[in-house]
Formats: sequence, C-alpha cells, structure tokens
Amino acid sequence: MLSFEGHIKGDTPVVVDFFAEWCGPCKMMGPVLHEVKEKVGDRATVLKLDIDKSPHYSQLYNIQAVPTLIIFKNGNVIWRKSGVATTQEILQHLNSHLASKTPAQ
Repeated sequence: MLSFEGHIKGDTPVVVDFFAEWCGPCKMMGPVLHEVKEKVGDRATVLKLDIDKSPHYSQLYNIQAVPTLIIFKNGNVIWRKSGVATTQEILQHLNSHLASKTPAQ
C-alpha cells in the first residue's frame, strides 16, 4: 500500500480532500468525490485526509479551512480550492491531467 507521499508523487493525478469530522460542509463532499471517482476510474486517485488525525500534512500544505481540495500530480499541486466544489469543477481541473486508457476487452 502506498503512503500519502507515494500517492501524490506518482504520475497518476490524486484528488485529496482535507476534511474534519466536525465540519458540516465537508460531509457534502462525500457524494461529489464518489461521483468524481466513478467518472475517472483508475485514471486518478481520490483520497480523504482528516486534518485532526494528520496535523503534519495540514501544516505542510497550509490548510486553513476545510474542506480544502488539492489535486497533485508528480508531487506538484496542480489545483487547490477551499470550500465545497462540484463534480464538474473538479473534473474540469482534472481532465487535462488524466491519461487516456482504453477499456479492457
């Protein structure tokens, strides 16, 4: 199993949802992220990171509000947003970084 760093440094884009259990708007992101994952399949990874359980990463990425979404590829931040995002908004920023894969025969 890859570590958090292993995921974000890979060439597969990773959508990370920095959230907190006590955050109302964070709960709204669950269905959105599920839909994003359904649409991109294995061409991207979707992770949730609880800021209270992982304060090191919260500090490292200067998370000041939750939810905060960050898309990483090859260790670089390619998009960042604080607040609730829509499926379409996330896909818009993710699509140009996705590898095209043909369905298995």
